[in-house]
Amino acid sequence: MADALPCTLLVDNGSYRPQSTLSLRRIAGALSEVVGHMVNPVSLLHSTKAKAEDLEGVPAEIFEPFLKKRREEGVNSFLVVPLFFGHSAAIYEYLVQRVLGMREKWPELEVRVAPCMVDITDSSDTGVAEILADLVRKKIAEVGLEKPAVTLVDHGTPRKFVNDVRNFLAGQLKGLLADAAGAVEASSMERREGTEYDFNEPLLENLLGSEGFEKDVVLSMLFISPGRHAGPGGDIAEICEAAEKKAPGLRTLMSDLLATHPAVVPLLAKRFAQGVGSDPVEEEVSPPTVAER
Repeated sequence: MADALPCTLLVDNGSYRPQSTLSLRRIAGALSEVVGHMVNPVSLLHSTKAKAEDLEGVPAEIFEPFLKKRREEGVNSFLVVPLFFGHSAAIYEYLVQRVLGMREKWPELEVRVAPCMVDITDSSDTGVAEILADLVRKKIAEVGLEKPAVTLVDHGTPRKFVNDVRNFLAGQLKGLLADAAGAVEASSMERREGTEYDFNEPLLENLLGSEGFEKDVVLSMLFISPGRHAGPGGDIAEICEAAEKKAPGLRTLMSDLLATHPAVVPLLAKRFAQGVGSDPVEEEVSPPTVAER
């Protein structure tokens, strides 16, 4: 059966920081073992900026050159497993545009895209929220906290349908943490100017130190792997450091990143199976809407 499967890629957005690519490789390797089929770690962009010596001597690969190389070797069928939380423009617009462009030269090219990790149309889809809750509980236990405030923090986005994923998960996280947290609220690292982007509010820098978030605050990190935002010394850490200086008594603690949790691989294996049976990409896919809950 494995021989009949398409060439499979675990795809993230990519980062200049080597830790992100090394994390992608680790997850792809574990996923390969679970599904019994080679899963190639490939970023959409950026990762080739990292030096090979910082990547255990193996250069990173990015999506379009990877497909072109394999296509020239005679491979026609590909499956993309997105290492993305939800319906990202990077996957459903940029990636699709690249595929459609390549099909002008290779009309026989078939690329299937498995579902992302979060399905906001299904209120029972709690896989990512359960991982996030487990990581928060782990941090609470490590530090010995008593009902800290929790904020589910993401990067921030110009796309409302991406923000819907943050809010969907924040609602699930609040229910899963129940009495373990004093408050649970979503926040964003940054946003664009203009009222049309107000859906990103509150910003993390404004939430920290506000009522209910002025003492112990655990940041539930809606980031998959370390990078310039979520890694050591990254943007989130700088925001927390500045907030603590402004608000005496505030203490911020970050949960571990999603990629560190063992349940990520079984979740991706489920998405892999769904992707194998999906239709090939023909055009951009409209974003889903949140199901009634």
